Amino acid sequence: MSLILFVALASAPPPDATVVVTAPREPEAMVESVSPSEGRQEEVENLLSGLPTVVDLLRLTPAVSVSTSGPRGSQTQVRIRGAEAGHTLLFVDGIRFNDPAAGNEARFELLTVEAVDRIDVIRGPQSAFWGSEAIGGVVAAYTNGRESDRVDAGAEYGGLDSARGWARASASARGVTLGGTAGWQRSEGIDSFGGGGERDGFENRSASLRALLRPASGVEIGAVGHWIEGKSEFDGFDPATFLRGDTLDATLNRIGAARLWGELDRGPWTFTADATLLASANRNRLGEDALNRTYGRRFTMGARASRRLGDHRLTIGAERHEEDFRARDQAFFGGTDQDRSRSLVALVGEWQGEWLGDKLTTRVAARHDSLSAFADATTLYADLEARPARRWRVIAGYGEGFAQPTFYDLYGFFPGSFTGNPALRPERSRGWHAGLRWEATPRRSLGLSIFSADLRDEIVDVFDPATFRSTTANASGASRRKGIEAEGAWSLGKSVRLNFNYTWLHAEERQVAGGLALREARRPKHSFNIAGEARLGALRGSASLAYVGSRTDTDFDRFPAQRVTLGDYMLASAIVSWRVAPPIEIYLRVENAFDAEYQDAVGYNTPGRTVHAGLRLRFGN
Repeated sequence: MSLILFVALASAPPPDATVVVTAPREPEAMVESVSPSEGRQEEVENLLSGLPTVVDLLRLTPAVSVSTSGPRGSQTQVRIRGAEAGHTLLFVDGIRFNDPAAGNEARFELLTVEAVDRIDVIRGPQSAFWGSEAIGGVVAAYTNGRESDRVDAGAEYGGLDSARGWARASASARGVTLGGTAGWQRSEGIDSFGGGGERDGFENRSASLRALLRPASGVEIGAVGHWIEGKSEFDGFDPATFLRGDTLDATLNRIGAARLWGELDRGPWTFTADATLLASANRNRLGEDALNRTYGRRFTMGARASRRLGDHRLTIGAERHEEDFRARDQAFFGGTDQDRSRSLVALVGEWQGEWLGDKLTTRVAARHDSLSAFADATTLYADLEARPARRWRVIAGYGEGFAQPTFYDLYGFFPGSFTGNPALRPERSRGWHAGLRWEATPRRSLGLSIFSADLRDEIVDVFDPATFRSTTANASGASRRKGIEAEGAWSLGKSVRLNFNYTWLHAEERQVAGGLALREARRPKHSFNIAGEARLGALRGSASLAYVGSRTDTDFDRFPAQRVTLGDYMLASAIVSWRVAPPIEIYLRVENAFDAEYQDAVGYNTPGRTVHAGLRLRFGN
């Protein structure tokens, strides 16, 4: 982690923030989500290129908990405001990036930062805007957005025999803009099981390309594509004892995605249409032996029309989603093979209005999803922002969310001891939030907010000790999440900045109505982050300190499985860079500077202190 992480801490970010918290579907409403201002563009891009993955940008965000099952490259889950990992919806350049071939979880471990310009973190139930899975919140990344003639490149080497290399170029002329990025990362990793066995490493390759055409005033046509390929070694479960062990497991993942869109702006009317395609493949091996493969495909298309009426705006739209899933196993001679598909059609509507000048902004949205495999779902959202006095803002809102069961939940998957439940119902959530914010300047602010959400029909695993088989079921009880977020930013002139946040979270699940409420796993009750930066001529540096409180987890090596406590920990990181000449910058960064020993998931170790040195080059504007 490094300096740029601190910008995630403010719910109403300064204009140069690259990790921000926004309102829902239209980023310019309620709390603005903006790209880095021209005056700070160079600094923001340099800091981004010093970080390996998007997860490094999210770790310090308020009410966001990150858990990795081992070293970098291992399965990484992001939970927002105490929700489940599968309830975080990821978009990359408008492409729904949750992997249909991996239980519809977002593959954050595969997402690197080389092409990223901005990340929006949207907290709370948001299905009225974004549809299924948007229960905890939404992470939206935007890439290759520069409209200038420029080339960047860099390389890095560091601890655990880690290496990185990347290149990025953009060009713009006569209404045509092109941008592309290629990146590579690898590391020998650590022994994630910790028994003195072999090291578990990873390798990641990525490329992206974006084209934008503006043939006339008010007309925009664009296309973007992404390709990601990763290999991660990990310690899984001993096939003989079914306990965690120092195994030779490895997973090979590939995601390809593309989006085509068009926009027509004609006075009070704006029309947009787009189509996206995502295809994914995951192959799992144990040493030289193939275990299984999964394939996913998602095609979406949509159109929207928006009209301004004075200080109000009305938007209507429609979407269609098609998902396919295939599973093939070698270990069971095809016994768990399956081919599944489903679709949905959604109608969306949104009204936004400003009252009393800019003193009050309101928004109401509704979405109706007609699902091929389940009963229809209708979700609502409403919020308001009041400015009762100069420098003060009051924000309140209500939102609903739902999540379809995954193909794994419905039909099972490898191994054969796990069977699905086709009778499952979608999970449903509703929640509210309220906050107060004081902002003297974009860099001097304080904020306090509270939130609460209930999750019903939660899909849980059910184990039968008589048959040693597992399945899924909808819980009859409700899971409840509530919390408090405090955050602030302070600056001394243009050279020194300081940001902080604190989150108190109470998250519990009740699988049976009237039964015992248990603390949700892998969610800290207390978390605190502080980060700052300083600049002195050609030198710039930053440091961050993240405290993660104790959490519970489930130890499946014990029979029956038992809840255990993962100890709290503190991570300190820093980066120092020096611009040797206008096109050349060198930097040194350290991760886990205090060499903390910690686990995000029971039984899986994480790296200690590592030091990395890098070089960045820039040519052009």
